Amino acid sequence: MQEHYDEFFEEVFTEMEEKYGEVEEMNVCDNLGDHLVGNVYVKFRREEDAEKAVIDLNNRWFNGQPIHAELSPVTDFREACCRQYEMGECTRGGFCNFMHLKPISRELRRELYGRRHRGSRSRERRSRSRDRGRGGGGGGGGGGGDGSVTGGGRETVKDLGDSEPCRFYRMSARQCCS
Repeated sequence: MQEHYDEFFEEVFTEMEEKYGEVEEMNVCDNLGDHLVGNVYVKFRREEDAEKAVIDLNNRWFNGQPIHAELSPVTDFREACCRQYEMGECTRGGFCNFMHLKPISRELRRELYGRRHRGSRSRERRSRSRDRGRGGGGGGGGGGGDGSVTGGGRETVKDLGDSEPCRFYRMSARQCCS
């Protein structure tokens, strides 16, 4: 099962980088609830790459179902992840409203992310923590308007007036990983 999932992950990750641009992060939800099942979140290095991916992917199908891609103002999904699930203690199972991220093998993680430049990542983390200190982040799952993302949990949402662009997009093709 893990081998099949790793093949799926590598195929999607590689296609995103080859067609659209550098991928900084990719997450796949392992939840069963309608608002999270089959969701794949990809963070591109450049906003323009995410915009191109959304346009192209909305004309594609996966596993016999249309892909629904959209830009997301979320820049940090750590707050939307279920900490109990990460510790193996979530009692809500697949219907939890916090994201249960399906992990890839260590070997694949090293292969896909190991070629990254460490210096740029640490600069980016410092920049994000400074933004949070200025009140750039906030709670709230769902909600309307410009600062929302379809999905449960507490997403860290940046005000769209902030300087850092939105580079995540949400791609949903139900049953992508079943």
